Amino acid sequence: MAAMSTRLEEETCPVCATAEIVCGKWTILVIRDLADGRTRFCELERSLAGISPRTLSLRLRALEEEGILERHTFPEVPPRVEYSLTEKGRALLPLIEDMRSYGREWLGACSGSARVAA
Repeated sequence: MAAMSTRLEEETCPVCATAEIVCGKWTILVIRDLADGRTRFCELERSLAGISPRTLSLRLRALEEEGILERHTFPEVPPRVEYSLTEKGRALLPLIEDMRSYGREWLGACSGSARVAA
């Protein structure tokens, strides 16, 4: 019975629901990199050193399904695809900025990129 109530609590808890979306490996960094505006796949891949093209593709698709980002396809040869945050995605930027501040203050992490301005 306890396991069932815990599962129900996770499904209705806003922290759990948000964590479910943003805690996948690379996800927060993809959102951080889209904070400046539209970005192409190859630019994201370059920025996220170490991510495989397959993983990046899966993360982008999952974020698109969640309504966090939009995929823009241009009818050109070769086809050009760009990604940008939706309003729902931009609402996550203060969370990322808070993570950046926490890392600086409590973890001694370097300042890194100042891409997100809350």
